[in-house]
Amino acid sequence: MLYSIDRSSHEPAYLQLYHMLVRDITSGVYPRDKKLPSKRTISDDVGISVITVEHALSLLVDEGYIEARERSGYYVIYREDDFLTDASHKKENTGLSVKTPVCTESVPQKTGDFPFSVIARTMRKVLLDKSESILVKSPNEGCNELREEICRYLARSRGIFVSPEQVVIGAGAEYLYGLIAQLLGRDHIYATEDPCYNKIEKVYESFGIRCDHITLTSEGLYSPELAATKAHVLHVTPFNSFPSGISVGISKKKEYLHWAETHNGIIIEDNYDSELTVSSKEEDTLFSVSGGKRVIYLNTFSKTIAPSLRVGYMLLPADLLETFREKLGFYSCTVPLFEQYVLAELLRSGDFERHINRVRRKKRQSHAIFHEAESVHRSATPKCNQSSDMQSD
Repeated sequence: MLYSIDRSSHEPAYLQLYHMLVRDITSGVYPRDKKLPSKRTISDDVGISVITVEHALSLLVDEGYIEARERSGYYVIYREDDFLTDASHKKENTGLSVKTPVCTESVPQKTGDFPFSVIARTMRKVLLDKSESILVKSPNEGCNELREEICRYLARSRGIFVSPEQVVIGAGAEYLYGLIAQLLGRDHIYATEDPCYNKIEKVYESFGIRCDHITLTSEGLYSPELAATKAHVLHVTPFNSFPSGISVGISKKKEYLHWAETHNGIIIEDNYDSELTVSSKEEDTLFSVSGGKRVIYLNTFSKTIAPSLRVGYMLLPADLLETFREKLGFYSCTVPLFEQYVLAELLRSGDFERHINRVRRKKRQSHAIFHEAESVHRSATPKCNQSSDMQSD
């Protein structure tokens, strides 16, 4: 393997290897169903430890580029033409989710248990530093401090590079859904996941918008239905979609972007839970993969800090900024300056990211324990079955 690790780089070796493998997988050097070199081979060729190689490979597995096959190795499952619809596929073979609950009215309000002491300390700091300026009316799109800190956070943690003018602050996701409906217009059909968070459709329908429901399978939206929809806007939750819990891989994300390109459409990427992935690398977003074209990215702090903190933000593609200013530039920001300053300080100080990393480490540990227990159970099951068969004989 002609891979070289830059020892002087601030980027960890496992991420450098990850990016090189992604490049070769997406360019076809390693086509679909191709077996990757063994961990030991990669380790020897690149000059890094096997543990570092395992770390990079686990990221590729998490994001749907490769899969681990027992006693065989790692095989590529990504292919560029995965997003081409095959109408001959039967819907019943797509692995429809079985996690749909009886009620989809509201999202469970489980949080990342953000330390109250940190929030209280930050609030006191903001009160001392900002004094009476917290009583001033916020700029319409949100205060500059928060928009700038969001840009810095997204650049260093998500690989999303935007300017502050592309960031719009609002009082939670539902408020931002309403802004999007007014921005893109009610004359278009909006496609949504089936099942999806109930309030997404309720907000759009309150503006007189018709929604087209597309079946959500275990791998993402059902391709024939996506190809056939007359919708111009596609609202997706690609990570841990509620209520199904489904996350989509890179091939399905490419399919969504291909749909937007060929249908002259817009994608709304609702990534409310994406920071809390068990992967040690942040999820690739549709916004970053597309280069910020045809995708409106939306996220909130309600899941990562507290449900009572009704603060969200959306990133607009550069070519929609002028339209937004003309149609909605007169709207006042619905988030008080004090809360915006507190969030800006949590981002600036690193407290927000330290908390996210703690939560993700705990989730990874729980995830590992669960899979270890599941593995033990699977290894014990055949013996029980074999014993039962022998008794019946």
